[in-house]
Amino acid sequence: MTEPLLNVSDLWKTFGDGDAATQVLKGLDFTMAQGEMSALLGPSGSGKSTLLTILGTLMRPTSGSHTMLGQDLTTASDEDLTEFRNRHIGFVFQFHNLLPDFTALENVIFPTAVREGRETAAARARGRELLVRMGLADRMDFLSTSLSGGQKQRVAVARALMNSPELVLADEPTGNLDRAAANQVMETIDLLNREEGTTFLISTHDDKIAAWCRRQILVGDGQVTG
Repeated sequence: MTEPLLNVSDLWKTFGDGDAATQVLKGLDFTMAQGEMSALLGPSGSGKSTLLTILGTLMRPTSGSHTMLGQDLTTASDEDLTEFRNRHIGFVFQFHNLLPDFTALENVIFPTAVREGRETAAARARGRELLVRMGLADRMDFLSTSLSGGQKQRVAVARALMNSPELVLADEPTGNLDRAAANQVMETIDLLNREEGTTFLISTHDDKIAAWCRRQILVGDGQVTG
């Protein structure tokens, strides 16, 4: 049997201490296979955002096991987590967080430039290839402030893919877009999932966005319930 891309077992996350303690994740169990495109569903306060943050190695759980690509991420050092995150995980957020004084291309290659300490010809070629695939060949040299909302979010998807991560975590990536722009973004994600095998976990409250995904994962009261 193929080893799962990531495996979470008996995961707990508690904020605060004593009487003020709030348990957000309560023994959550969760796995994803390489190449999945899944929707993460659940009401506000169910623990979705906390789970995404832990899966992205931006927060440590209180207890439990979190492994990805066979590496135990609950015991890794902060330095190792930073390197792992840069190489293996991409992020897309509801607010695209593009750098306003950078072009679309410069925004896309930024993660690689940070990692390598400079822009390289190979990085620029990879960035251009991604923007062409996003349907933005004629926008790559435009400042991000001159792009539409849907275009900005497709740039954000390209940026998330720049370092060829195995996993992309998306937190309400179409929440600020109209339906047409949201569908453009999801068409792009669907294509990349099918053609490149990139694994996507997409947190959403939108049933139409969830319908694009081939698996729906329901979180409620800090546990996976379906």
